[in-house]
Amino acid sequence: MSDFDPIEEVIEALQAGHMIVLVDERAVDIDGTELVGEGELMMVAELADSNSVHFLSQHAGGPVYVTAETSHLEQLGLDPVHGSSGPRGASYMVPVNARDVDGTGVSAHERALTIRRLADPTSVSRDFVQPGHVTSIAAQSGGVLRRAGHTEGSVDLARLATFSPPVAVLASILDEEGEVASTPYLLEFAAQHGLKIATLRDLIAYRSRSEKLVQLEARARMPTRHGEFTTYAYRSLVDSSPYIALVMGDVSDGQPTLVRMHSCCVTGDALGSNLCDCGEQLQTAMAMIAAEKRGVIVYIQSHEGRGIGVLHKLKAYELQQEQGLDTIEANHALGLPADSRDYGIGAQVLQDLGLRDLRLLTNNPRKRVGLDGYGLTVIEQVAIAADPNPHNIRYLRTKRDRMGHATLLEEGDHPDAKSA
Repeated sequence: MSDFDPIEEVIEALQAGHMIVLVDERAVDIDGTELVGEGELMMVAELADSNSVHFLSQHAGGPVYVTAETSHLEQLGLDPVHGSSGPRGASYMVPVNARDVDGTGVSAHERALTIRRLADPTSVSRDFVQPGHVTSIAAQSGGVLRRAGHTEGSVDLARLATFSPPVAVLASILDEEGEVASTPYLLEFAAQHGLKIATLRDLIAYRSRSEKLVQLEARARMPTRHGEFTTYAYRSLVDSSPYIALVMGDVSDGQPTLVRMHSCCVTGDALGSNLCDCGEQLQTAMAMIAAEKRGVIVYIQSHEGRGIGVLHKLKAYELQQEQGLDTIEANHALGLPADSRDYGIGAQVLQDLGLRDLRLLTNNPRKRVGLDGYGLTVIEQVAIAADPNPHNIRYLRTKRDRMGHATLLEEGDHPDAKSA
């Protein structure tokens, strides 16, 4: 059983006027080590009073912020802070006081009044004075499905709790030493104060399961060297990214279906690069589906370079060739994650096509886990054979030895620690 509470229970707690603890997605490093996620104490802004604001300041330890959709903050006439970039791309507004605050605006009572004014759908720009003592942060459109941050998560939860406009209050939880609290500390903190606690990861999965996030834009026949497929062109309603499904046969009949979730690789798929095995895997998957006359390939353009984009991927190639780094080390040297792909929108494409049970064409065990929780069941992982060549041996070793991928490399062919 999970240490965290279901999102449904968290939403009910917010609707009842309670605070909750929202924990950043608990990422796992490439060696399997769980990275500590930051925790925030959160409540719905509309319900803020002097007691709750004082509790946030006293028990969380971090500064208290209001979070809201950008359109709402613009409607209130709040100005962004110029010349500064917030942590992880956060967009901060100039601090304000409610105009009807009698004092300096710093007391818990006065800050609660300002917070409620920021959440009031009837408020206008003349209801505030700048600068003041309450800082707002603008959430990106699309919420946690666009940016997995506390700002977006808190606004999403306020919206799911049916508050309009969805405006929340956040404060970072610090431990006794004033450091960012660890996950065990956050769990104990929530238990001590009788609060629900949830992760952004669970919120992302909840939204992906419960909301329709793709729109079918076009459907057409596409003859290929492997036979005729039907192409379905989808658009993500989160960020407008395209998702292309190549479908052969009737895949909505309830039978287990061969499925390939293929991450775009311009260099391998289109340019014939031998530095990877992506193009060969794509063609092999199409041939395997054609042999069964039934299956689906979802082509995900936004996954280029495991999510870092083609320009960063080529920069990583440069580091690999000039400094001898492997693909993971090169990504980290660029300040980028080893793999930032998410399969939630792709899973919705499969759902829209009527699939439920998958025979997943992949050599990557983590891809199977990435589809769990979206109303889909992976009943079999089917390997894709791709022949190594002199240019991608090291790349395949890294995938095998550091990412757990299946490859056609000899089992005893393990690189030494320096070249791993």
